[in-house]
Amino acid sequence: MQVQVNTDNHVQNDDTLAAWAEREIKAKLERFGDAVTRVEVHLADVNASRAGDADKRCTLEARLAGRQPVAASHDAQRVADAFTGALDKLLRVVDSTLGKARDHHARDSIRGG
Repeated sequence: MQVQVNTDNHVQNDDTLAAWAEREIKAKLERFGDAVTRVEVHLADVNASRAGDADKRCTLEARLAGRQPVAASHDAQRVADAFTGALDKLLRVVDSTLGKARDHHARDSIRGG
């Protein structure tokens, strides 16, 4: 799984941030194996230099093998909180999307890809 971290001009992107994001993403999504091929992280400061509640936004986009990409986003006061909130949401979206392709007896569904 590839992880790509993108930031706007108001969020500092360094190797520490990218390494932390990659570790967290791989730990949460490892159970999906090769079904998730790439995750793009987009971090932004919505209000730029102005202070405000929940002005940090994280959008995560997961590329799924043989399926359309899925995304989740979360706003928070800190970058780390926005990231973890978006990652929790993405986990549920990926689980739901991949779960719909299998029925409760672990057989392929007619809607499967």
